[in-house]
Formats: sequence, C-alpha cells, structure tokens
Amino acid sequence: MHQKNSVMEETPRDYTLLKTIESPADMKMLKPDELIQLSKELRQFIIEVVSSNPGHFGASLGVVELTVALHHVFNAPYDQIIWDVGHQAYGHKILTGRRDNFHTNRKYGGISGFPKPSESIYDAFGVGHSSTSISAALGMAAGNKYKGEDDRQVVAVIGDGSLSGGMAYEALNNAGNAKKNMLVILNDNHIAIDPSVGAMKDYLLDIATSRSYNRVKNDVWNLLGFLSKITPNARHYAQKIENAIKSIVLKQSNLFESLNFRYFGPVDGHDVMHLTDVLKDIREIPGPKLLHVVTQKGKGFAKAEENQTAFHSPGMFNMHTGEMILKSYDKPQPPLYQDVFGETILELARTNKKIIGITPAMPTGSSLKIMMDEMPDRTYDVGIAEQHAVTFSAGLATAGMVPFCNIYSSFMQRAYDQVIHDVAIQNLPVVFCLDRAGLVGSDGATHHGAYDLAYFRCIPGMVIASPLNEIELRDLMYTAQLKPAGPFVIRYPRGRGVTVDWKQPFSEVQIGKGQQLKDGTDLAILSIGPIGNQVTRAISMLEKDNISVAHYDMRFLKPIDTSLLESVFSRFDKVITVEDASIVGGLGSAVIEYINDNNHKARVLRLGIPDRFVDHGTQEELYRECGFDAEGIAAATRKMVIPHLLTKAI
Repeated sequence: MHQKNSVMEETPRDYTLLKTIESPADMKMLKPDELIQLSKELRQFIIEVVSSNPGHFGASLGVVELTVALHHVFNAPYDQIIWDVGHQAYGHKILTGRRDNFHTNRKYGGISGFPKPSESIYDAFGVGHSSTSISAALGMAAGNKYKGEDDRQVVAVIGDGSLSGGMAYEALNNAGNAKKNMLVILNDNHIAIDPSVGAMKDYLLDIATSRSYNRVKNDVWNLLGFLSKITPNARHYAQKIENAIKSIVLKQSNLFESLNFRYFGPVDGHDVMHLTDVLKDIREIPGPKLLHVVTQKGKGFAKAEENQTAFHSPGMFNMHTGEMILKSYDKPQPPLYQDVFGETILELARTNKKIIGITPAMPTGSSLKIMMDEMPDRTYDVGIAEQHAVTFSAGLATAGMVPFCNIYSSFMQRAYDQVIHDVAIQNLPVVFCLDRAGLVGSDGATHHGAYDLAYFRCIPGMVIASPLNEIELRDLMYTAQLKPAGPFVIRYPRGRGVTVDWKQPFSEVQIGKGQQLKDGTDLAILSIGPIGNQVTRAISMLEKDNISVAHYDMRFLKPIDTSLLESVFSRFDKVITVEDASIVGGLGSAVIEYINDNNHKARVLRLGIPDRFVDHGTQEELYRECGFDAEGIAAATRKMVIPHLLTKAI
C-alpha cells in the first residue's frame, strides 16, 4: 500500500497553497488536485519546522492526508474533531489558524504540543493521555442530541496503540448501545511510541492484510454506491451483505460490528481523494460508525519511516538528510535517569531470578528495553494499560515474583484504584518506579508528574522514596528487592542526573532515614529527590551573603524520618521545604503536620509546584516560574533570614 520515499517528498518550499489557509473554511472549495498539493505542503511544513523546533514528529506526518480530508469534509468547529493523545495533531493546528506561530510549539509561552480548548475553538477536547477520545465523543454526541443539534458531527481519531487502553473498550461498548451519531476513525499504523502489542494488533493486521476480504470489500463498496442511486434502502442491504462476507472471509466476526458499530475499511490513509469520498459518504449515515484507516507513521520522511520509535520525538535533525543533530560535550556527561533504571534493573535481575519488569507501552521511554533485549521472557510491555499493569504486577507478586512496574508519574494517576485495592490493601511487594516525576518540560500540564507524592502519601503501608542522584537511585532499587515486604515507590525525574561515575557497588539504604548534607545555623532546608541539587547550588550563592544554611535530604516521604525532624525543630525556627511536586499534600504538608502533631513552633515556607496547572517550557524555565530553581530558593531564603539577621545586629 505504501511506496518507499526518498528522504522526503519533493514539495515546493514557498507553500503557495498552505499560506492561503487561515481556517478550515478556506479548504471547502479546494479541487482534488489542490487537496493533494495542500497535503504535500503541509507535510513539508511540519518537517521544516519540527526539524529545528523539536516535537512529536512521526505521528503528525502519518495523518497529513487524513487531517486534510477531515477539515475539507467536516465543518469544524461546529463539527467536533477529537484527537486521541494529540501527538498527531500538528497538521490540525497548522490548518486551524496556528500556522504562523507553529514555530512556538512546546516553547515557554508558546502554543501547546497537544490540542487545548483554551488555545483554539477548533480543539474540541483537551488531550495528552491515551484512549479518552471515544468517551469524550460519545458525551459530545449525547449532548448535541439533547440540544437538538442533530446535524452536528462528532469525530474521534484514535490510534491502534490507544486501543490497548481499557477505557477505549468501555467507550465502544457504551457507544454501541447508546447509538448516538458519531464516527470513530481508527488510525492503524501498528505503533504507538514503540510497536503496538497484544491480540488487537494481530486482529487489525488480519483485517488490513486479508487480500480476499479487501477485494470483496471494494466490490461491496462499489455496489453500495451503485444501489444507493436506485433505492434509499440500498445502503442497509449492501451493509448486511458486506457484514456476512466479512465473517466468512476473515473466519471470525467483526469485533466492531458486534459492538453495534458500522465498520468501514480498511482504506488507504494516504489517499486524500479516496478519504474525502469515503468521509462524505459516511457523514450521511446515522448512528455509531468506525472507519479503519491504514497509515504509516513518519510518512514522507524516509528516516522517520525506517526508525519510527526514534522519530516519534527525535529532537533536532537535518531536514534534508534526516541526520539527528546531537549536542557535543567536551567531557563525559551524567546519564539519563531512565537509563540508570534500565541498566540497574538488568544488573539486579541477573542475580535475583525473581525480578520481572513491567511497563505500559513505554519500553524505550523507560529504558526497560535494556532488560527486555536480554531477558524477553522476564519483561512485559502490556500496552497502554496502566490499570492492567498494576494489577498484573500484583498477580506476579502473589506468585512470589519481585515485579518492578515502571510507569510515568502522570500515567500512574490512571491506576490509582489498582494501587490501593490490588496492591496496598494486600501489602504486596510491588516496586513502582515512577519515571518523569516532577516538572517534565515541554509536554506541559498533562505530563507533569506533580501529584504522586501527595496521592501516595495517604495510602497506608506505602514506602515512598526519591533519590538525590543516580547512585541513590541504584541503591533504592537494590534495597527494594532485598527483602520485599510491601509496596515500594521510587520516583525520579526526566533528564540527566548529576554524577558521571554513577556505577558504584550497591549499598542498602535504611528505609525511612534521611541524611544531613550540610550543617548551618541560620535556617534549615529540607528537600526530597534530585531537586536537592538545586538547593546545593542555592546554598553556594547564599554563602557569599554570609547566610549559613543547613541542608537535609529527606530521601523518604513515607515513612518520614521523625528523628531527623525532631533534630531540625529542636535547633531551627525557620525551615524551607523544597520538592519537585505539588506543595499540596507532599513534603511540605507532611512537615507542617509533624510540627502541629508534636507541638513544635517554627515558620515553614513550602517551595514546590503551586496549586495550579503549570504549562509547558523547559524544566529550567518551569523551575524558575515555580520559584524552586537555585536562584528562587536563594531569594526565598534571603527573604526569610535577612530580617532576622538585621534584628540580631540591632
């Protein structure tokens, strides 16, 4: 279906047609050859901008023709188009009035990398996490029906990777019964970030590659078009004929038809003219419908087609050759925290045969792939299914295994009930490694790992830890598997650490014990996790002002080191807490609770992620905005200490 391309399709650089499109209304009268030309220009524009301003690349290239067809056929924003996850929505943004500021995508103060209703009326629903689009579309369709807007169309575009999420099936089941007017477009490219996994992948592949079925399907489609000119009931009868043939040829019933969806496809997702014809026909059919569209992630850029995982979000690259532009350094750099996890779990698993690795669709992003390549029988990519990942891990624990369940902090929110009901209540020894904890940067509010400290702290029996550096991450992982006794959470951030020589011999960490990193006399700072390195830099600045600060790395939020806290509050009446997490419910809250419960008197200033949703930018920009970069910590300390010093001097 897809032909091999050169490095990128030959397209004009002046964007003659694209520059005339200020909104989808400008696309309605385009001729067939102009839709093809617009698709070429749109793809080239995405390549040009994203090559120098990094973002999600391959997914948006794969749906260029689908995006053009959707906005040509449907009447957005009256008709509502929902993009599941949103990685593939760059073309949508460009065609809906954001072409000229697309270069600000994911930059601080710029447009979001995901559809965001507060940014544009064309973004029908805010997204960022997977498998939500069908539920949202059904709700919109039901609301439209209630308001009497029967002519309003609702479209959910969802990838096959997102169909591994249970919420998608819940919505399909409900939508088939509700029978509201909506269209689900299944964008089938066999990959999310890593290749899709599971039985659904094989089922869709069977449909997409069955020559017998596709030949019959095309004949039936042509018959439907012919008969519709003769009798208004032709569509109904032709669809019944097609359904019967599907079951015979595919040797199984069609899953979507069994859920009361009218199934159409598969169709070539890169044939913009055929897509527009199909969408126009389907638009006139009432009730729940599913269009199966087969696409290629990275379409039109050879390197992205060849290495789809790397070019999901590749960083800067040469737009002509596809060569990635990597930063060069004069000296060795610290590793990524995710790679420390990946290499450490493999090292531990070589000696502890009970260790099993689990991730929901993020083997590359979490670096569990390092273990997966050597021990495929002891690692599981369960698909985009965080709830299942947690309970699957619980099941492994009951069998005497030591499961390391690696889930991004913001994605763990989706499995909260499973953590409580299936792990914590049974006190099962599951090790939760929360990658991307804290402010993650350019992905923004949907991906910041802001809440894990708060939402885990209230669960009885949890051990919650965060390492100061890479060596501590190794040691915490080592400790968690030594004498498994209950759920153990280890959180760490996106990006690089601070230690080049990090592969040190393992050392057991005493659970519930923090450490004093520096002594001082004027004020104490309590931090948890790698953000403590910002505190260290702040203290260096403060020493120039003759301000003496004691620094304590709490290391554990639960059980919290009460003997350390007792020592701190017996010496200091001014304390600052610093955490790369929500200040509501985290370390600062725990410290204030301890003061209150133990009748101490002290002024406590909490620094962390404020009680609001933080937008996108670099991690450094967001630390500064939230006031817990080194300069912000130093400024807060001066404000707290200097009036006291002046009083003492008087």
